[in-house]
Order: sequence, then C-alpha cells, then structure tokens
Amino acid sequence: MWWLLRRIGVSLALAWIVATIVFMTLHMVPGDPAEILLSTGGVAPDPAAVAELRERLGLEQPLLTQYGQFLLGLTRGDLGTSLVDEYPVLDEIALRLPRTLELIFAGTILAVIVAIPAGTWAALHRGGVFDRIASGTAAFLLAVPVFVVGTVLVLVFAQMLRIMPAGGYVPFAQNPGQHMTLLAMPAVAIAKGLAAVVFRMTRASVLDALSRDYVRTARAKGISPTRVLVRHVVRNALTPVLTVLGLHMGTLLGGTVLVEYVFNWPGMSTPLLRAVEARDYPMVVGIVLTISGLFLLINLIMDLLYAALDPRIRTA
Repeated sequence: MWWLLRRIGVSLALAWIVATIVFMTLHMVPGDPAEILLSTGGVAPDPAAVAELRERLGLEQPLLTQYGQFLLGLTRGDLGTSLVDEYPVLDEIALRLPRTLELIFAGTILAVIVAIPAGTWAALHRGGVFDRIASGTAAFLLAVPVFVVGTVLVLVFAQMLRIMPAGGYVPFAQNPGQHMTLLAMPAVAIAKGLAAVVFRMTRASVLDALSRDYVRTARAKGISPTRVLVRHVVRNALTPVLTVLGLHMGTLLGGTVLVEYVFNWPGMSTPLLRAVEARDYPMVVGIVLTISGLFLLINLIMDLLYAALDPRIRTA
C-alpha cells in the first residue's frame, strides 16, 4: 500500500513540476508575451489589442498571483479558452483526445500481439531462419520514418490496390465497420516502430532468462517445457519489455502528429498544429499539459504492472 502511495506521490510531484515549467516558459521568453503572441510578420501589434490580451491572460497581475491562479485552474480542470475561436480548451481536448488514444492503443495492441510472440520464438530458435529474417525486418522498420510508412500504405492499398480508403474518420457509433477500416492503416503505421523495439527487447530478455539458473533448475526437476517457458521465462522477461513499452507509449502521444496528418485522422494533431501556427497560447499549454499528464499516467500503470509481475518491486 505504501509503495502505491509513494508512486502516486511521485507522479503528482512530476505533474506539478511539468506544469510549473510550462507556466514559467511563457514568462521567461524575452519581451511581452502578449506582444509575442499577437505579432505577425515583424509588424508591431495594435497596443489596444495587446492590452486586451494581457487582461485576458491575467498578465497584469503579480507573477505569484498568476501562478496560483494557473494551478488552481488546473485543479478545477480549467485550461482556459482558445484565443482563436473562443472555444474552451478542455472541450476541444475532450473531443480530440479519445481519437488519438484510440489510435495509440490500437497500434500498441497490434505491436504487442505481433512482437512478443515473434521475439520469444526468435529467442527460442536463435540463429535460425526466422530469427534472422525477423531481426532484419525489425532493424529495417526502425530505420524507416513513420510518415514514409504511412505514405507507402496509402500509395499501395488506397491508390494502387484500391482496397482501403486513403484516410478520414467516421464515428464508431455511426458505422462500426467503416470506422475500423479507417483505423487499420494508421494503426499499422503507429505499430511499426513500436513492434520493432518490443521484438528486439523481447528477444534479448528471453535469451537472458533462458540462461538463468532458475530455468535450468526447473528443467532439471522435470517441469514441462511449456510451463517452464510460460511461468519462468516469459514472465520474468516481460519486466524490461514493459519498461520499453511504457516509454514508447508515452512518446507515441507526441509521435502521432504525422500519422494523423497523413491519414486525415482528426485527433490532437489538428488543434496542436493550428494552435502553434496561430500562437494560441492557452490551447498549446492545454495540449502539452494533457500529453504530459497522460505520459505520467502510463508510467504509473506500468509500475503497477511491474509489481504484478514481480512482487519484489513492492518492497523496493
């Protein structure tokens, strides 16, 4: 119990640090933040517009007061209002975030289903034909950028074979079949890099586990090979795999921007790119904080999975 509370406390402390860094970044930029947000093409903005924006952002108040209101707003779930369309930032994120998370989880599930069995099989048949082909394929996938994979998928399956739509989005409730069809190619593009990393880590972890004394002891006791593999090899090999999986799932939160753009998937990338281009400070801050918070949440979940696989971690 204390282990769990300590992990939660660390995650909350990290969330506070991230929020503080994001807040201070705006105020550390040389010059007036309101003028920076409104300036375009080197032309000085209208002083009246600058004064209005400063009032809207609360920049006229002391820095500590602004910081306190910023943190208080976060505790209430108030991320402010977009400067472009006057739309609440939280509402925009609530609309877009589930679509991005769906894409990430679909790619992660696809990567895990393919990579862990493949990595285990490659380790069990080290140096064989499958091991060589799979290892070479993983190295190739790691070298190819995700936008190239996405473009090739569109070219082959949408333009040449015409068996898949090039992109778009249809809500699942409106048309489940069409929704899953549109999800397929973006999920594959997301999964390619993660699958390669998980495959290589699984292969290395299983090879390490196979050389351990407890595995040789289990075999000497006459335990069936399948039980040795499942109970003693794979279970102990999954801990480092989960570490890599958790880290890469977090990075996928920011890495889906290109995939969503290529496949016209209306996730978080659209408001983020639009906000950066329009210098919509509240929207950018809201999205950055959301991505950071999800990254911390994913790592907390991975910590819980570590403890489930290896109870010794709870006493660490």
